[in-house]
Amino acid sequence: MKKGDVIGGYRVVTDPTNADGGKCMWAFAEKDGTEYFLKRFLEPKRPREGSGSAASRRIRLETCEEFEDRHRGIMKLLRPDVSGAGNLVLATDFFHSGSTYYKVTERIDTTTLDRPESLAPKQKAVLLKTLGASLRLLHDIDVVHGDLKPANVLVQKREGAAFHSAKLIDFDDSYPSGKPPGRDDIAGDSLYGAPEWRRYVQGDEAVEGPELTTAVDIFALGLMTHHYLTGALPAYDSRFGSPADAVNAGEPLEVDDRLGTPMQALIMAMTAAGPTLRPTGTEFFARLKDPEVCTLHTSPQPRPAADAADSGNAAKPRGSRVTFNPPDRSTRPVPAARTTGDEPAESVESPEASEERAPGTDETSEPPAGTRRSRVRINLGDRAAGGSGP
Repeated sequence: MKKGDVIGGYRVVTDPTNADGGKCMWAFAEKDGTEYFLKRFLEPKRPREGSGSAASRRIRLETCEEFEDRHRGIMKLLRPDVSGAGNLVLATDFFHSGSTYYKVTERIDTTTLDRPESLAPKQKAVLLKTLGASLRLLHDIDVVHGDLKPANVLVQKREGAAFHSAKLIDFDDSYPSGKPPGRDDIAGDSLYGAPEWRRYVQGDEAVEGPELTTAVDIFALGLMTHHYLTGALPAYDSRFGSPADAVNAGEPLEVDDRLGTPMQALIMAMTAAGPTLRPTGTEFFARLKDPEVCTLHTSPQPRPAADAADSGNAAKPRGSRVTFNPPDRSTRPVPAARTTGDEPAESVESPEASEERAPGTDETSEPPAGTRRSRVRINLGDRAAGGSGP
């Protein structure tokens, strides 16, 4: 893929790059006067006629068929015209050209707010509500996002709008709840991965595919909620490579005690070791009805009782505020080149209305066989060198 190429009817108009692209290359493209984001997958590759043995071609073709089925299946479930999908940036086309797969989405403004923790409590509540509503939409149709992290959420405010909203992007690693890709194929970011996901990719045979449900996203959402409210992840012992590793070792995460007791309890529950102990997306949304739960106080607030979070993972009471923030390369700025006109985001009509409804949401509505390299993104911060993409 290079500038000027026409691939599947899309003319490439920028030089391809893999910045924040993981195992993909991407560029902007144009078709029929409309601009698009064109992603080229570096793997898997469809076997070429006459290449390799018949057995190896068959294995590669089976891998490709599984890849196609997963992507097309998610696209059928997640359509841009689905009610409430205004804050989901969804694929509009998926195809292969020669041996290579491509996916297309509309070109959108990918600028994002660098410091959500600087927002006022009501602004934070609306932001988290839009994110929670988008995730609820996925979970209501039993789809796991699979790579939920700040880099895959665009925090934006339209001109003239009163509130920021969250646009959820990159569904390339999504899968039906309880039916994840194999251990060598599943993707994700270790920093935001859930405990059961970490054990699954590490080869723990006690954890099987059916255990990787929508609760995987809830764990990541709990970490992101803490990050958006405080500017840091919950604290955990530095000998662990990720929050999930600490939880799997029986070590609790420490929630910032400047957060009010109800929010501390909510985050504790969302980051519980057991998937069934975590609240649903609908329950998360309901806890944000009062925007004051998003207040970051200037002095320590009481810790919740051990059973208040219903998690069995309550943090031990301590006197100091959270100061430990593991390096998080997933929150790095999105390249400036990926900016253009935004898909209209649903807005809040007034501050008063936002207390009852986040943009694009309505609380009264019903919740809508060969060896391959693992695609897991290992995020070790600065532990590997004295320190993954969408």
